[in-house]
Amino acid sequence: MYLSHTRASDRRTVGADARREAPGRSVSPLPPTVLALGTVSLLTDASAEMVTAVLPMYLVYGLGIGFLQLGALDGLYTGATALLRLGGGYAADRLRRPKAVATAGYGLSALTKLALPAVGSTLVGMGALVAADRAGKGLRTAPRDALITHATPEKDLGRAFGAHRAMDTCGALLGPLLAFAVLYAVPGGYDTAFLVSFCLAAAGVVILVSFVDGGTAARAGERLRGFRDGLVPLRSPEVRRCLLATAVLGVFTVGDMSLFVGLQRRLEAPVEALPLLPLATALVFMAAAAPVGRLADRVGRRRMFVLGHAFAACAYLFVLLAPFRGWPAVAVSLVLHGLFYAATDGVLMAYVAPYIAEAARTTGLAAVQSVQAVCRAFGAVAFGGLAAWGGLALAFAVFATGLIAAAAGIALHLRRSP
Repeated sequence: MYLSHTRASDRRTVGADARREAPGRSVSPLPPTVLALGTVSLLTDASAEMVTAVLPMYLVYGLGIGFLQLGALDGLYTGATALLRLGGGYAADRLRRPKAVATAGYGLSALTKLALPAVGSTLVGMGALVAADRAGKGLRTAPRDALITHATPEKDLGRAFGAHRAMDTCGALLGPLLAFAVLYAVPGGYDTAFLVSFCLAAAGVVILVSFVDGGTAARAGERLRGFRDGLVPLRSPEVRRCLLATAVLGVFTVGDMSLFVGLQRRLEAPVEALPLLPLATALVFMAAAAPVGRLADRVGRRRMFVLGHAFAACAYLFVLLAPFRGWPAVAVSLVLHGLFYAATDGVLMAYVAPYIAEAARTTGLAAVQSVQAVCRAFGAVAFGGLAAWGGLALAFAVFATGLIAAAAGIALHLRRSP
């Protein structure tokens, strides 16, 4: 079994996320692979968000769908990549080629943008291309995070993932602005916007192929003998605790599309402002991801992960109980939502990666991401059903209460564990 080849340092990772940096320690530069992957993610997210920024507004106010249908679509969008994440992670570990699998995922997403003008406005065609784009995301995510882990010293993982997520979110911020600029310059030029989107995604693939190190350490190890070998690291007590926390917290997380529509209605923001709400969340995420990641390296990554969900619970409570309405209330909610992503997205990968043996790291990361995606998808559907049955106030109240209780229980359990 490959686990017998694990270095002694891999067995001494328990508690590593809580180490403190020495006073006055100089900050080492980020590895070139991390910066290159950040650039790839920036371009790919800008490409994707050019297409999807107005999706909630189109679905709710264009097609007139209700919260139940919106929650189902939100859940599908969130959870559709779960099995593909596992497949991509296992393929990367079995072949010892995480860069090749990541390139296939990024390439698939790029090709969907080129096909968008061909399907026109047909709902079935658009849905198929969105599904293909999500498939590409599922394939690339775990191998990409494994490449970041291979290239970065363990003590700097929080900072590295934070910097990568900041660049990724910068792309999410730029995408809708680029779409607006293209359509402003070429009124009705949706095909032009799709072409620009494809060019951005293709540039990301070129940078990945040309400037990202494929990970010699990953290729040097023993290949996995089977899929179950790849999941052996999940038997680690620390990894199991992480999986449990991720699952419980994910179930009480509101899907983004439902949150933005609910926030717009509860806080009385103009309907026309709905496409701008993801931009505000992305701006906060981009600004906070790197410093929050470095702080997580100092104070403990699992603590920061739980604290991030407390930010989400505060956002839900504020939408429910805000003493004022309009743009100031919207701004408070979106700042809390952005801090939630900054304290959870990259921090989760930085927390769990050192506990997974190198030979199965991509599969292990994919398993954690899949659990999170499935549980968040369930939460998105549940929120939509509650909102359709009892109204937005009930839905936000139930999810805020559940998330606070889950975060408090997990924080208490973590205090008792090593």
